[in-house]
Amino acid sequence: LGVARFRGRDAVLTVLNTLLALPSVVVGLLVYLLLSRSGPLGHLGWLFSVKAMIVAQTILVLPICMALTRQQIEDAERNHGEQLQSLGAQVWMRSLLLAWDARFALLTVCIAVFGRAVSEVGAVMMVGGNIDGFTRVMTTAIALETSKGDLPLALALGAILLTVVLALNACIALLRRWRIRYEGGHAATAGVMGV
Repeated sequence: LGVARFRGRDAVLTVLNTLLALPSVVVGLLVYLLLSRSGPLGHLGWLFSVKAMIVAQTILVLPICMALTRQQIEDAERNHGEQLQSLGAQVWMRSLLLAWDARFALLTVCIAVFGRAVSEVGAVMMVGGNIDGFTRVMTTAIALETSKGDLPLALALGAILLTVVLALNACIALLRRWRIRYEGGHAATAGVMGV
């Protein structure tokens, strides 16, 4: 979507951008209807299981991942696309090269998608059932403890969840710093050697 141009692309992008606002409870409802006993995938027996939660969260975060990735690749295409095209790179090769070039920006996309997944309550509660020791996740536990009035435990769980996300962001920041240091040192060495 970031590199290829085809008929109907604008319509696809409009639908994709609309899905960015997809409410989690709507995703939960759709997955519930698909996986319920009378639903088309009811024979799988996935309702109120971790598998159902994974399906719901994947449907929820996929449009975000696609839209943000497409934008990063399209921006990279604007900067380098003509050069790659003049070198004879086909659409799939340009896509791969541009994705590699934008890899650190795509890590930010991954963190945004992960943040959406770990902060989600509605869909996972609807299809997972919030079963203690089986399908209860941090966010549903926070909602449950808050409704029971155990605010200190809810706050502690929220702090743990934020700490996990903070640790991941810190790792990405260190990776970016290493890249800048490595590329800067590599460029300086290449300049000294006359390459």
